[in-house]
This record gives sequence, C-alpha cells and structure tokens, in this order.
Amino acid sequence: MIFKRGAVATLTPTTGDSLSFLLQVVWFLFLLSFFFIYPYFGQRTQLAFVLRYIEKRLAILKQIKDEVREQAINSIKMYVDGNKDSPAIEKELDGLLEFFYISPESMDPNGIVYKLEHILEIGDARFEESVARLASKADIHRVKSLSNLVEVARALNLIYRIVRHYYLQGKRTSNYFLALQIQIQLPMIMELAESYRQASYAFIKGLPIGDGIGVLSAAKFVRESKKISETEIAKDTWLDVVEFEGRKVYVVRPIGPGGTVGRPGEAVKKLVYDMDTKPDLIITIDAALKLEGEETGKIAEGVGVAIGGPGIDKFKIETLAKEKNVPLYAIVIYQSILEAITPMRESIVKSADTVVNRLKELIRDKVPTNGTAIIAGIGNTIGVGL
Repeated sequence: MIFKRGAVATLTPTTGDSLSFLLQVVWFLFLLSFFFIYPYFGQRTQLAFVLRYIEKRLAILKQIKDEVREQAINSIKMYVDGNKDSPAIEKELDGLLEFFYISPESMDPNGIVYKLEHILEIGDARFEESVARLASKADIHRVKSLSNLVEVARALNLIYRIVRHYYLQGKRTSNYFLALQIQIQLPMIMELAESYRQASYAFIKGLPIGDGIGVLSAAKFVRESKKISETEIAKDTWLDVVEFEGRKVYVVRPIGPGGTVGRPGEAVKKLVYDMDTKPDLIITIDAALKLEGEETGKIAEGVGVAIGGPGIDKFKIETLAKEKNVPLYAIVIYQSILEAITPMRESIVKSADTVVNRLKELIRDKVPTNGTAIIAGIGNTIGVGL
C-alpha cells in the first residue's frame, strides 16, 4: 500500500500482471483436464500409434512368411511325382507348417531328458517322412535340405501367428501395455524373421551356413590327419578315426551335405560305453552368438560342452564325462544369429584354419602319446560334405 495525503491508495494490476495471471489459470486448467482426460484419450491415442506400428510390421512378416512358403512349395514341386497336383501339395505343406511338439511333463524331472529325446526323434522322423513322401524323387540329402527349408517356413508361420495374436488381442481389449510389449520386441523379431528369409536361400541352393563352422573345422582336421577308418556311428552322424602325432583321435560330425545336425551326444556315448573308448580329452566345436560390437569369426576357448539346441546331446556328454572323469574343452566361433543361419561368410570360413591349429595344440598339450581324444564338430552340415 502507498500512503498519500493521509488517504489509502491501492495498486491496480498492470496489463502484464493480468496476462500472467491468465496464463497461470489456463495452465492450471490444462493440468486439471490432463489428469482427468489423459487416462482415457491419451492412452487411446498412444495405443492407436502402437497398433499402427505393429500393423505395418505384421504386414511385412506376412509377406516374408508367404515368400518362404512359396519357395518351399516350388522347391518340393521339382521332386514331386507327376500324380500329385499343386493344391494337394499345398494342403499337405500347410499341414506341416502347423506341426507342433508338446514338451514332456516336467512335474517329475527324473528322466525328462530321455522323454524329450523320444518326442523329438518321433517328431523329426514324422516331419522328414512327410517331406520325403511329397518329394518322392529327391535323394536322402536333398530330402534333409528340403526338411530344413520347411522348418524355416514353419518357424516364420509361428512367429507371424504369435505377433498377430498380440496385435489383435491388444486391439480388441484396447490394452495399451499388452500392445506395448510386442512393440518393444518387434525390432528383434523382425531381425530374426529376415534371418530366416535369407536362410531359406541357403537351404534351397544347398549352401553352407555359418552354424556349420564346427562341422567344417572337424572335417579339415580329418583331412590334415592320417585316417584309419570311417563309419556311421549314430543316426546322421559320422565317425572318423585318425592318427595325429602318435595319438588316436575320434572325430564325430553330422553327415553332409544334407541339412542335419546328427546325434553327437549319442555318438560320444557309444564310443565310451559300447566301444569301450577311454578318452583323455573331449573337445566340442560349435558356433556361438556374439555380442554387439564383437568381430565375426572370433575364436574363444573354454571348458564344458559347446552344443546348443534342447540340451539332450549336451546332457549325455556331460554325464559320461563326469562319470569317467574326462576333461571337457570347448572352442566356439562367434557370429550373429543372421550370420549363423545364412550362407557362411568369408571371415567365418577362414576361422576354420585357426580352430584346426588350436585343436592340434590342445591334443599335443593335454593328450599323452598313445592317448585318445574325441573331437565333436557341432552344427548344421548343409553344404558340408564328408
């Protein structure tokens, strides 16, 4: 207040003060409306953007799925008996794309590994028989490659169905957080789908893929050693017995050039128990997923069993190694998921020579003269012959 001539005078607000007060009122009303309106309109707007994002990627996934399915149909038609027409082939192939495996009951874990092995063997045999029946003119190696191609189409079909499920469920229930979960994972899903798409070309043309580097390394070691004998020791699995600097080495690897991973665990088990082999060392070689920023084809060494998949072969080798007190060494070759299932890169091919040299060093160092070692080359042997 300002005192003037004994009277009390009041200050009137200026234009700037009025504008500031008005802005504060507007801001307060905006915040108030935001808290009441946003939970309904704001999330619905965000949901619309998320669903639109998923919808675009879903269309791309469908395009990739249909492309690989068409490739599988055309590849099978090249080996079909003339009595079968296209609709019958497509119908049977679509049935294979919906084929599924049910995991064994895990409430009682005792013996679950062998239950899983039994189910997978039945499923694999059923799948391969169906492809062989369709492509009746194809030889055994081509049937295995075609089976891999159909497996790729089946995987893409499953990916598409899962993404579509979450998209439609999020849209139907207007559940923003449900749609957000699949949106977050979509970049990795799209990368995996693209990897499968490129892998289909490798299986069509019978080209080696990055995952086969373990098999290739084992084959190179055999070629550089003195071979004693060779035989099929387990389903789709080859055994080479070679001599290396006074030591006997048993080399286990899948049979190529058809696409198969063999039964390395069963092969090593037969070597130790049925053939009474007493190894001083077991070495497994396999591809491994690299971390972002790591060099493709980089080699790392460790202990344990380097075998991916459901874990059946890994379990068998670990069990017998513990029982017989055999050291387990592993050599892995780093690559991305894209490089693992697509045609083998030059940097991966060159790593095989380094792996062979490291194998020789390990055998010299860990296996005494007149001793025995087992080498297991792990991976898909598409395009890699004996």
